[in-house]
Amino acid sequence: MSISNNSFAAIVAIFSLLLLPSMQCHAQLSSTFYDRTCPNALNTIRTSVRQAVSRERRMAASLIRLHFHDCFVQGCDASILLDETPTIVSEKTALPNLGSVRGYGIIEDAKRELEKTCPGVVSCADILAVAARDASTLVGGPSWTVKLGRRDSTTASHTLAETDLPGPFDPLTRLISGFANKGLNTRDMVALSGAHSIGQAQCFLFRDRIYSNESDIDAGFASTRRRQCPQEDQNGNLAPLDLVTPNQLDNNYFKNLRQRKGLLQSDQVLLSGGSTDDIVLEYSNSPRAFASDFAAAMIRMGDISPLTGSNGIIRTVCGAIN
Repeated sequence: MSISNNSFAAIVAIFSLLLLPSMQCHAQLSSTFYDRTCPNALNTIRTSVRQAVSRERRMAASLIRLHFHDCFVQGCDASILLDETPTIVSEKTALPNLGSVRGYGIIEDAKRELEKTCPGVVSCADILAVAARDASTLVGGPSWTVKLGRRDSTTASHTLAETDLPGPFDPLTRLISGFANKGLNTRDMVALSGAHSIGQAQCFLFRDRIYSNESDIDAGFASTRRRQCPQEDQNGNLAPLDLVTPNQLDNNYFKNLRQRKGLLQSDQVLLSGGSTDDIVLEYSNSPRAFASDFAAAMIRMGDISPLTGSNGIIRTVCGAIN
């Protein structure tokens, strides 16, 4: 069977279109994106993050989480930073974010400094991605090369923030499927859960677990946590997700799981006789394996549905549309 030149060209064009969506984010994001247009961008962001973490070490965890909560809703487009307006229902007021997501001001500080030297160039979405990397390194976690070139959304989705973000009570199957829906595999999910090596959780998120008397929680650990988390009231009381090295991004989180000392149900479920047990054991034994996989997973997470090219905008202020 012979194919005419015109037919062949049409087939190639169709094939190219089929490939385009999956290739787009990888083809258009680049670690050198601002080298000519804003050469000091990364240093400017790093300075803002360093100052924030030196004031409050917990902020490192908050900045990593902020990037994560952005990427899981509409992709890595800084939609989480948009404030409420008559036309925008903010993601900030969605249940997984309300009263717990922090660090908005740090991103605005970095953006304000960038607008002085390269106005209208660096996106808020990219600031979030770089800030998460810098936060990791400042608390002993791994570094990685951040791909850049994301643009900012003009919309937010309160609804998706309510449905797409993993929750502290989720069973393992739901955690795995939720990450898979974003293009992240089970190993990525376990590695990213290791971010709970730093940061704190509010009492109401782990109360049921520490008063459950279930076999999957160490009795002494539960007793210690009850001191700051009574059965009623004081919902906002904080406890470190990792009691041993609460301000160090390391593999202690996985060692804690082996001792049944995961603070959240969604932590301990990673070592509960299921498909993720072997990964948890590997990370608990190898700080290097965890650090390497965490960095790789953060890069893949930063690739979730970015706006590039002519899509989206570069916001002048991260909390508002220009």
